Amino acid sequence: MEVTGDQPRDENLAKIEIALLSVIFVSATILNTGLMLMLWKRRKQVSRMRAFVFHLCVADLVVAFFQVCPQLIWDITDRFIGPDVVCRLVKYLQVVGMFASTYMIVAMTIDRYQAICNPMVTFQRRRARWNIPVCVAWVISLIGSLPQLFIFSMVQVAPGVFDCWADFIQPWGLQTYVTWTTLVIFIVPIFTVVVCQARICRAVQINLYIKTHQEEKGAVVQPLSSGASSVAGVSKARIKTVKMTVVIVLTYIICWTPFFIVQLWSVWDQNAPTETSTFTILMLLASLNSCANPCIYLLFSGQLPKRLTTLLCRGPSDPKDSLHEEATTVSSLYVSFKSLSDFK
Repeated sequence: MEVTGDQPRDENLAKIEIALLSVIFVSATILNTGLMLMLWKRRKQVSRMRAFVFHLCVADLVVAFFQVCPQLIWDITDRFIGPDVVCRLVKYLQVVGMFASTYMIVAMTIDRYQAICNPMVTFQRRRARWNIPVCVAWVISLIGSLPQLFIFSMVQVAPGVFDCWADFIQPWGLQTYVTWTTLVIFIVPIFTVVVCQARICRAVQINLYIKTHQEEKGAVVQPLSSGASSVAGVSKARIKTVKMTVVIVLTYIICWTPFFIVQLWSVWDQNAPTETSTFTILMLLASLNSCANPCIYLLFSGQLPKRLTTLLCRGPSDPKDSLHEEATTVSSLYVSFKSLSDFK
């Protein structure tokens, strides 16, 4: 974005942005940090699914500290405060958070697809030292965000006044950039998770059909296909994790769709009302997704009120926890698998 002049800002709109960003930043930080601490205290019994949740919390904290917080400070000061290297680093980490949050959800969905539709593949890799989907998600995030280091810099927006802006090739550079980021951060991931969820639903439907006919005939019947056979033993706990993943995906779509629509509208329509409060707030609401993810996990755990009050002083794990998962050990970049239980 090539800035040619110093534009005065709407002070009332700035106050709304500051208030909204403050609430989002505090909420996302407390919820994700609390959930990470809870999972860390139970790290010797952390399952594959909880590993994805742990890394999703890390990604959401990156969004909170390097996307929401800098924007909050920026709105307060009206200018980016810092040298050129800090400008480039902040812009890089902003997109890293967006990539990581998105692709961790993709990795989680693909993992549920494998667990339901190809359980033998999951069984064969359960003792692997590295959680490959998590590593791939982080690698994509770190590499996919590299253009930010070259696009953004401290730019003179008025005589003697500098700010952190991007300088695009005119007239197509900005449109190409926004369209590309929308494609790789939103459209492709959403298409992937929708396809996976559709196949999961189909597999569960086949599973229920087989079980129903077995009960009606009072005997074991031969499955209709190898695909049906692979899901004949789907547990309730595993189905519950699939439902949780669906809710996380839907929440992501609800939070981020307005953001990307507004972004595309602003670069492809010269008459877009970019300075209106509605336009601005819709772009800011995307960060609410970082507050929603830990709440979704705690809700599906069945003990949201209790866990919110005991995140920092949790005792021994409840053996009757509603989410029964295979016991594994998680670190920030890999999972060492230890043992199995009903929940994958």
